[in-house]
Amino acid sequence: MSMKASEQIFDDSVVYVTKQGTQVRVDEGRIVIWDVDGDEGELGSFPVKKLDTINVFGNINFTTPFVKRANDYGIVLNYFTQNGKYKGSFIPKKNTIAEVRRKQYGITGDEELEIAKSMIKAKIKNSRTFLKRKGVKGLGKIKDIQSRIEESEKMKELRGYEGVATEEYFRLLDGALVGDWAFTKRTKNPPKDHINSLMSLTYVMMKNEVISALRQYNLDPFLGIMHTDRHGRPSLALDLLEEFRPIFCDAFTTRLVNRGTITHDDFKKNNHLKDEKFKTYLEKFDSYMKEEFKHPHFDYKVSKRKSIRMQSVLLRKRITGEMDEYHALKFKR
Repeated sequence: MSMKASEQIFDDSVVYVTKQGTQVRVDEGRIVIWDVDGDEGELGSFPVKKLDTINVFGNINFTTPFVKRANDYGIVLNYFTQNGKYKGSFIPKKNTIAEVRRKQYGITGDEELEIAKSMIKAKIKNSRTFLKRKGVKGLGKIKDIQSRIEESEKMKELRGYEGVATEEYFRLLDGALVGDWAFTKRTKNPPKDHINSLMSLTYVMMKNEVISALRQYNLDPFLGIMHTDRHGRPSLALDLLEEFRPIFCDAFTTRLVNRGTITHDDFKKNNHLKDEKFKTYLEKFDSYMKEEFKHPHFDYKVSKRKSIRMQSVLLRKRITGEMDEYHALKFKR
């Protein structure tokens, strides 16, 4: 089925719908994206059995029969503003298996610390690997902090090490950028410049990938291991996101700007991407998530999207006791 890539993007299991005024409906065994406000008619058509996630941005409507079909087939619906700010989700009934949730709610403090150590060691190692790939020197302090993670006896101590390592990482991040791009300080809520805006957007998009993966494997994204629980905050998703931040998120952001895919002229005054460039961003992000690499633990090729789902499975197996330890995604080089 041919379709306009700038309006929605199809992966084996994930769809993005960005064209304003469209409707998501069902036609027999397929999900159809329909241009209600315009005269283009059908924009895309996808087999219902292959989808697990639909992401909609802005003014997109669903029919009631579609929502019922999504519930029957376990399709998660994620809602965003037109600029990509996450607003909420529809969660099918089948994605809440009680047995897994009971194990998750019953996890002990010692188990949480052990899992968190694996995640943070991977994050710090991945930050070194990313900077090294970009030719950045002077990584000794980050390496030293990484070697001390195992000494942490409490979560507060672990968070302290992670904070220092992250601060040092951001101090060195400017060395990964070329041309007229520069990174001086991490800012958010709201981001103070274009590079921080892109970083925040990519963290949100990757967080959504993690949330979707956790829900596919019946884990509660809002019950954290390292991040404290707070109303409306997907703490477990933020935990799992940590190991992907440097090696996936920051690598993608720097690629966009270093290759000139995104330039300073592509932003509005409020530091959000202009509408057309936001569509370009989504296309590039989806292509990036489809890219394959050799998984360092399993030693075979997987896409980035698949790897996030694999980590969710590994995390669930550790939480339920099927595995003795959690193997975080850690790149050696």
